[in-house]
Amino acid sequence: MDNIITLLPESVANQIAAGEVVQRPASIVKELLENAIDAKATFIKLIVKDAGKTLVQVIDNGLGMNPVDARMAFERHATSKIKKAEDLFQLHTKGFRGEALASIAAVAQVELKTKRDEDIVGQLIEIEGNKFIKQEECQAPTGSSFSVKNLFFNIPARRNFLKDDSVELKHIIDEFERVTLPHPNIHFQLFSNGNELYNLPPATLIERISGLFGKSFQGKLVQIDETTDVVKITGYVGKPENAKKRRGDQYFFVNDRFIKSPYLHHSVAEAYRELISSDSHPAYYLFLEVNPELIDINIHPTKTEIKFQDEKIIYALLHSSVKRSLGKANLAPSLDFNSEMSFEIDYTKTVSQPTVSINADYNPFNSGTSKLTSYHQPKETEQQRNNKQNWESLYQNYANTDYRGENESLQLEKQVGQNTLAYENQFYKGFQLYGKYIISAHQAGLLVIDQQRAHERILFEHYVATKDKTNASASQQVLFPVTIELTPNDFVLIETLKPHFKLLGFEIEPFGKNTIVIQGTPLELGEFNTKEMIEGILETYKLNTFDVKLDPFENMCKSMAKSAGIKYGKSLENEEIALMLEHLFNCENPMYSPNGKPIIMEMSKLDLEAFFKK
Repeated sequence: MDNIITLLPESVANQIAAGEVVQRPASIVKELLENAIDAKATFIKLIVKDAGKTLVQVIDNGLGMNPVDARMAFERHATSKIKKAEDLFQLHTKGFRGEALASIAAVAQVELKTKRDEDIVGQLIEIEGNKFIKQEECQAPTGSSFSVKNLFFNIPARRNFLKDDSVELKHIIDEFERVTLPHPNIHFQLFSNGNELYNLPPATLIERISGLFGKSFQGKLVQIDETTDVVKITGYVGKPENAKKRRGDQYFFVNDRFIKSPYLHHSVAEAYRELISSDSHPAYYLFLEVNPELIDINIHPTKTEIKFQDEKIIYALLHSSVKRSLGKANLAPSLDFNSEMSFEIDYTKTVSQPTVSINADYNPFNSGTSKLTSYHQPKETEQQRNNKQNWESLYQNYANTDYRGENESLQLEKQVGQNTLAYENQFYKGFQLYGKYIISAHQAGLLVIDQQRAHERILFEHYVATKDKTNASASQQVLFPVTIELTPNDFVLIETLKPHFKLLGFEIEPFGKNTIVIQGTPLELGEFNTKEMIEGILETYKLNTFDVKLDPFENMCKSMAKSAGIKYGKSLENEEIALMLEHLFNCENPMYSPNGKPIIMEMSKLDLEAFFKK
């Protein structure tokens, strides 16, 4: 009888193991950077081409390897970190499973150059798809240089699952940030297609945060430094007023290893519970030092999850530390990015309520005039032509129409539910309430309209129409070009979205490292803060990316509408109210905002009559 169970060939077993370790180019970046840190490097350079698909290279000035170690490093389960099982609970290094290099070599073409300081010559090793090619002596500086070329060249199906370069580069930058944050004493560089994205010399932690995420963080962070018998907690948390709608800039490190922990996140979120709205998320960069014997980091292949022996105590200490630091921040001065500092509290100072600066003269309807008619309206659809008369009948002579009972209310509900539209050339009567709503009357009752959502719907449909280049928004050259410094992630995103920005009327050009210059802006928007507008669009765009089904251009249009739309509290003139109603009822979908929230609430004449008959 033939045997059914056989041993897998070594090459197949390595490819299966690689599936756990190497999911995308960013996985290689993580493993190689961590190896360089474990090699005690003080300078690490990361070079990627085509978002890591063509090349991922990590060069370090670490200890290097002798000829035997250099060859053994590519064997499965080869490691310098552990000798016995007990060592798993005494780990002070990054990698330890001994499968990273073997897994990478199974799915790519790998070249290693390495030399120890005491050696005269170095070693060159080439491996291709887990097949050993050669090992020979070579000239090399002290340290190691790993080059990983043509990822998944031997598994085309895996390569086809990789995303666009912009997406893969974002993942690489994410991993780069997670590795560089807990090691501010090491000099890191990142190059992409020959362009320098990061150059981070040795610095303090707060300077490293500023170097990674931008100087805009100055004054927005609060320092934490707590030491207990169980855990030492250091780092920074964001001030409540700077919380964002998008969950980003949230980092936990345990013994300098990045981890994901919903449990610890809940502890921090609870500390902010009474300080920020439920849909806002604070930034935090928190470092926990715990006795390695009290944690288990070998519960997940990527080592991003962790198990604490005393997790409830860690939870409570983290919560109290964050809350106490936020309390101190009410009296503390802003952080100086040039030095680490503890809180020096002047108890004689009084605390004033923070204020928000609002430009009362800003008019989103103004494009040289006070009318919305300068918008490039989408061409009238057959649905619009067929339904104009329905809306028209609701507004004709509503003041002189007798009460017609329940059927009329049902007629309105049916027409509104079918997204019926208004005719173009009539201004509808309405008035503003609480700086937030527009009240409009018709023959069957009242409509209560959310002015901010209504304007976002109007702008969204206008921007979507610009995809047809004949409707592209006109651009006006700015008198003084605006220069904006971005994080590398946002710079990559801007480059990806530049064609969409152009359709919407923005003229954007790169201007050095991670910097752009705005040469032109949409003519129809009139005067606005260009920097705040661009930053708002990017922030909303990233927030919307959680909806994976959303088309990138529609996402851009939603983001633009959100940023450019009028806000609650804006006082509107009668003509502006009439124009808003006209344009809203001319939309394809006047009932819901681009984010799916209701715009119009109906109060029928029937309900009014019934109430006053009591």
